[in-house]
Amino acid sequence: MKKILTSILLLSLLFTLTSCGSAGEAAATNRLEEIIQKGVITVAMEPYFAPNEFIDSSLPGDEQYVGSDVEFAKYIAEKLGVELQIVPLEFGAVLSSVSEGKYDLAISALAFTPARAESMELSKGYYFSTDDLGYGLLIREEDAGKIRTLDDLADKIVIAQSGSIQEALIQDNVTAYKEFKRVSATPDGYLSVSEGKADVACCSIAHAQLYIEANSDCGLTVVEDFQFDLPEEYDGTRVGAQKGAVELIAFVNECIDDLLASGQYAAWVEKYKAYAASLGV
Repeated sequence: MKKILTSILLLSLLFTLTSCGSAGEAAATNRLEEIIQKGVITVAMEPYFAPNEFIDSSLPGDEQYVGSDVEFAKYIAEKLGVELQIVPLEFGAVLSSVSEGKYDLAISALAFTPARAESMELSKGYYFSTDDLGYGLLIREEDAGKIRTLDDLADKIVIAQSGSIQEALIQDNVTAYKEFKRVSATPDGYLSVSEGKADVACCSIAHAQLYIEANSDCGLTVVEDFQFDLPEEYDGTRVGAQKGAVELIAFVNECIDDLLASGQYAAWVEKYKAYAASLGV
């Protein structure tokens, strides 16, 4: 009888521990609850894309990370009542680390692509091409009359940021080029064109114009009257999270609704355009 009672007690204890473990695992799958419990949200971004995210080296610690996306990240953290931790990474690492669940969110001027939507949860758009100028080509001023369309790239060295929508646009739309190079950061591509190491950089037109204004002696320009055609689904800058983090993205979407209704994000963009220009970024 004692052996039977002991066995029953052990089975009951095992059931209880198993049930507690299952409940803990279920709770851990809700990324939003996990963030609130930790009291910290980690946001990965590549801080070299003004006005969205860039560096003011005169500021201390994490305060040096500034831009409209940084303000957005602060807004999300404040609404959640948690601490914000900015994680600066190369763009490719931003995508992979968040897809793998290493960090909570990717807020780094992400554009929609079908491949990206398969690998992570994406928010609704919070900044649109109606507010922006779309994507185009950055060239040297001396080549302004020579490069006007994609057909003119057959004998050119083309460059784009690895993992970006700019890279996808070249791959999907350019049938012939001399060489296609990838760089980890967009400004590196611009510098390569300026120094003659590449002929054309695929670019966000608004970002390229801001770069040119801040670096008036760079000798660069954007090809006039050219813009890549994007499907409507590509429109809008997004926030990324690990696949399955639907509660977290739903909360982010609520924040986006608030910012769009108030016009606050667009105001941040204008503020940090001027800020970036003052730093020569």
